[in-house]
Amino acid sequence: MTRYVLILALLGAQTACARDTQATTLRLGTTTTVEQSGALALLDSLHPTIPVRTVVGASGAILRSAAAGDLDVVITHAPDLEQRLLIAPGHAALRCPLVASRFAIVGPPADPAHVATAASAADALRRIATARAAFISRADSSGTHLKELSLWKAAGLSPDAPRSPWYVQAGVDQAATLRIADERAAYALADLPTFTRVTGIDLLALFTADTLLGNPYTLYVIGSVAAESAATRFSTWAMTVWRPRLLAMRLPDGAAAFAPLQGECAAPVAVAGR
Repeated sequence: MTRYVLILALLGAQTACARDTQATTLRLGTTTTVEQSGALALLDSLHPTIPVRTVVGASGAILRSAAAGDLDVVITHAPDLEQRLLIAPGHAALRCPLVASRFAIVGPPADPAHVATAASAADALRRIATARAAFISRADSSGTHLKELSLWKAAGLSPDAPRSPWYVQAGVDQAATLRIADERAAYALADLPTFTRVTGIDLLALFTADTLLGNPYTLYVIGSVAAESAATRFSTWAMTVWRPRLLAMRLPDGAAAFAPLQGECAAPVAVAGR
């Protein structure tokens, strides 16, 4: 498998040679946490029978690229954005619930905001805001960033950099965000499997005990749903071969890195109000 890191300025800039290659190669778009959690390396190791070229980026960028017709399959973790950009406009032919991980609110061992004893994820963020403790946001329209924004909303808060100097908008991927948070003894929201693979940092996973911290990854077949299309065959392979191996992955403490999601591949249904 050949992997390309997504560069937003170059999205859609295709040469004639690249278009010829795309005609016989599946274009898979997925997120930085799928890559940085080790899930994409596992996919590589299983050697899918369908040639795959992978584009990695934030969920928002991947979904917009898919909506523009630049991708054949996407795996993202931004449910509301998936509804708005793929399902409602009719760009998604199949929706396959793949796996779920968990988010964690991570921070320095000293935990100045006492996040570890919070009653909920919203309470944890309120404690951070009240203490004016540094918080590093990805601020990149990723699934992690969108989850973070929903948690601030649940907390009844809307921090922004100009009015909240403790709130830092990094605009970088998950691993880079965690390294910035570590350097600044700050808090952050992190995908737990990704967090456990980032080495050389002192941050701790301080809070995970809230159902709002679920992190579902969904695979979408874009455009055609023909039974013999490469995208449809890949979705079947991913659900029957890759998914069981993802569910077998373990975190350092022995807990499962990913949990199963209910359901199989089916035509998606738009949700009113999204």
